[in-house]
Amino acid sequence: MPEKIQDFVCCYENIFMSLWFSFFLSFFFFSPLAVLVKLAGLLLTLLAAWCLGYLFAAFVSEEIITTSIANLQDIGKKPVLRAPVPKRQKCDHWSPCSPGSYAYRILSGGGKEKLAKICFEDELLISEEKGNVGRGINVATVNYHSGEMMTFIKNVPEGSLLFMVTHDDGSTRLKNDAKKLVEELGSKEIWNMKFRSSWAFIAAKGFKLPDNIQKEKINHSDKKKNRYDGWPAEIQIEGCIPRNLI
Repeated sequence: MPEKIQDFVCCYENIFMSLWFSFFLSFFFFSPLAVLVKLAGLLLTLLAAWCLGYLFAAFVSEEIITTSIANLQDIGKKPVLRAPVPKRQKCDHWSPCSPGSYAYRILSGGGKEKLAKICFEDELLISEEKGNVGRGINVATVNYHSGEMMTFIKNVPEGSLLFMVTHDDGSTRLKNDAKKLVEELGSKEIWNMKFRSSWAFIAAKGFKLPDNIQKEKINHSDKKKNRYDGWPAEIQIEGCIPRNLI
């Protein structure tokens, strides 16, 4: 601290010497008194400002100055708000099902690369990953097992949910007896099935599904509108089924 004070005293000595030198020059080169007074005032102001800045820097630590400048810069910055990462829901729903409901999602095939998929309570019943997607109509119950379509549907016990989706073509080999059986489950589009129509259907055996859920969807192949070469776009149905329907 004494060294800083000594520097401060030396600073003022330099001021007086500079002022004396300025007056000396002004006396020989400027005759009007008003000019001398203005010059002296300007020099005094400049030197005083320089010394005050030097004094401030000598007695205030560099850390305090740096922190103060950083705080001033942060005033103009707007806080960055980041949305929380959304929690994954069952069967990739956007929002969770209410307590006491089952989550499901059925997706028809689309083109050669996108295969049909059936998900129930976040469990894939039929999917490419499980290797159990077949050409035609894929049928699954909550406890999935495969078999010939008509026999499979007839043997499904009362109180079961059935999920059906097409992959590639599900109409060419579909006989009228099978269509009638699916119609009895509540399908309104099974008779409208065409070559490579994308179709998804959810049904209940032995009980009634709520009227406010989507149960069926179909998309026919159209060369002018097809998303894929020879295939229409895939379609899907998803929703929540109450657990207390039986």
